[in-house]
Amino acid sequence: MYDFDFFAGTWDVTNRWLTDFLDADSGWEVFPAVSRATRHFDGAASIDEIEFPTKGFAGLTLRLYDPESERWSLNWASRRTGTLFPPVTGSFDAASGTGVFEGEDTYGDKAVRVRFVWSRTETDSPRWEQYFSADGGTSWIHNWTMNFSRRAAVPAGA
Repeated sequence: MYDFDFFAGTWDVTNRWLTDFLDADSGWEVFPAVSRATRHFDGAASIDEIEFPTKGFAGLTLRLYDPESERWSLNWASRRTGTLFPPVTGSFDAASGTGVFEGEDTYGDKAVRVRFVWSRTETDSPRWEQYFSADGGTSWIHNWTMNFSRRAAVPAGA
């Protein structure tokens, strides 16, 4: 249940995404972001807001742990649309510390399966990756990576 406790705090984020999420040859773009995450419900919920200053948009993720299924649902909302996207669900592997979450969504007018992978969560530089599959999960296109760097806490009165 405490899987996302590592994420509480403020992060500088280096993003790298494909200019077309379904075209592996479309070229990569790199841009910054800042994420602020908080822990709730004694570790069974996590909320973060991420701002992409050079892109002019922001979003937030609500993560909720279901103790009955022992799975998380990750729910993304974009400031641009004001709506929740379909959730991805999954869990962390205790041995590796890697979390894998999947769900159904659309990209443009095309149905896609989405996979999020969290890794390096035991460090001050965790990594998030996104993959899309347009063929029901037979093949995947790695289309977005976020590398996080924890911001140092500012001492009180500084």
